[in-house]
Amino acid sequence: VQLVESGGGSVQPGGSLRLSCAASGFTFSSYWMYWVHQAPGKGLEWVSAVNTGGGSTYYTDSVKGRFTISRDNAKNTLYLQMNSLKPEDTALYYCARAGTDGMDYWGKGTLVTVSS
Repeated sequence: VQLVESGGGSVQPGGSLRLSCAASGFTFSSYWMYWVHQAPGKGLEWVSAVNTGGGSTYYTDSVKGRFTISRDNAKNTLYLQMNSLKPEDTALYYCARAGTDGMDYWGKGTLVTVSS
């Protein structure tokens, strides 16, 4: 199993970024997927989740209305569209696979920095 995030970077408040997570080594379309982040000096926090078909999505309250999770099962890729970014969104963003007892595989993360 391999999960590789990309798309992070530095952006000003109010800006946008699109994160991608390329999945391999497993049947991507059979698993729920998550985005999780870790802000500087803080613990891991679940950001968003999507079901196997992409039709059901879930968000933590702090990103509702600003972030959109999606997936392309034909391309084995998970996405996170991040709009209206705020300084408090600054974090290392990971994609993770949902196992039978929590998240069982993680990528190495991509850094998002929101600063003026």
